[in-house]
Amino acid sequence: MPSDIRGDRLSPAEVESNFADLHPLLSKHEAYVEADRCYFCHDAPCVTACPTGIDIPLFIRQILTDNPSGSAKTILGANILGGMCARVCPTETLCEQVCVRETAEQKPVRIGELQRYATDHLMAAGVHPFERAAPTGKKVAVVGAGPAGVSCAHRLSMHGHDVTIYEAKSKGGGLNEYGIAAYKAVDEFARRELDFVLSIGGIELKTGMALGRDVSLDALVGDYDAVFLGLGLGATNGLGIAGEQLEGVVDAVDFIEDLRQAPALEKVAVGRRVVVIGGGMTAIDAAVQSKLLGAEEVTLVYRRGADRMNASAYEQSLAKEKGVVLRHWARPEKIEAGSDGKAAAISFMKTREEGGKLVDTGEQYELQADMVLKAIGQAFTPAPLKGANTEIALEGGRIKAGADRRTSHPKIWAGGDAVAGGEDLTVAAVEDGKQAALSIHAALTGA
Repeated sequence: MPSDIRGDRLSPAEVESNFADLHPLLSKHEAYVEADRCYFCHDAPCVTACPTGIDIPLFIRQILTDNPSGSAKTILGANILGGMCARVCPTETLCEQVCVRETAEQKPVRIGELQRYATDHLMAAGVHPFERAAPTGKKVAVVGAGPAGVSCAHRLSMHGHDVTIYEAKSKGGGLNEYGIAAYKAVDEFARRELDFVLSIGGIELKTGMALGRDVSLDALVGDYDAVFLGLGLGATNGLGIAGEQLEGVVDAVDFIEDLRQAPALEKVAVGRRVVVIGGGMTAIDAAVQSKLLGAEEVTLVYRRGADRMNASAYEQSLAKEKGVVLRHWARPEKIEAGSDGKAAAISFMKTREEGGKLVDTGEQYELQADMVLKAIGQAFTPAPLKGANTEIALEGGRIKAGADRRTSHPKIWAGGDAVAGGEDLTVAAVEDGKQAALSIHAALTGA
């Protein structure tokens, strides 16, 4: 079977419809009705479930009293990227899962959509809700303009410190800009939110500046009073099977990044028969977007059962609704080439669990695939950290940091996915950046 990877499978109008906002903004009336469902619990479990500790009952009450700007300030005071988190947070497994309404009615308050209602209102007003403190004369370098780095930079600026962010890519935003499904962040929201956050002042963003290539850790430690590393995960895991090098086999992270940066979505090339390997959010996002671009068949294959997938039940259900076929209990064995030398099929070995371990059943099957998207996780690359005089302790291949996100080096803090034990969540990265900033501020001022 010859490869058939191309763009223009659908008309621009069809693609625009397919990639419309997943959860359109609530109207004022809809927001009031939904806010009125909140019990305003005194010891609200939703607050405890939120990694950034947003006072959810308070911000919902503020919506109900026609104070969306005040509501947004409550949200952003805990989570400065509350707008994006309202769009991408797995609320179904965090705040909404523990909502008392969920127990009473099997239908929680739509906390995420109410959060978006408030934060979008404030962003539309164009007024930054916080002001910088008096300048402290201290300078902090932040490496990485993703959620952790931006959160850290903003909180440091609020305390009066001057911040310079060094970002390897040509745009800031990190995964919010490059790695989120396009239908979750329409209308260049990641860029607009970043501009909004940086408008507090005191933060310089330098793009195209990679640690280890354009600037060294030694230099940053020498030139700045403190350094925060929000490096993210730069390497992708391989399948380790024959045929992985064939044309048509692509890292799902790269596929999503190309899609997010494409000037016209309908031009993004996609296969006719796409197979996605993995069970996390990247796998789901890659699979759904392949279908939305016009792929005829999209199959997501995961080596264990549905209950072991990192992607939430909601996201799995969304994938099925969009036409993605989910297959479980199988691992890839070999990617076969077609007559044109490109990927044409992929064979799988069925698996089962025995004594907590994954074993083969001996039964195989094959799927036709002119495009194979690999989404089996990413890895941290420690090479940029290596300097002549600067050393940082690692743990499990990632940066070792305490609860305050301070590393083994007294002038260096770290957060986000690159930190050992870190959660693969935007909201968790935001909290890391916030906690690191508070710790840096205390270290620099003795507060």
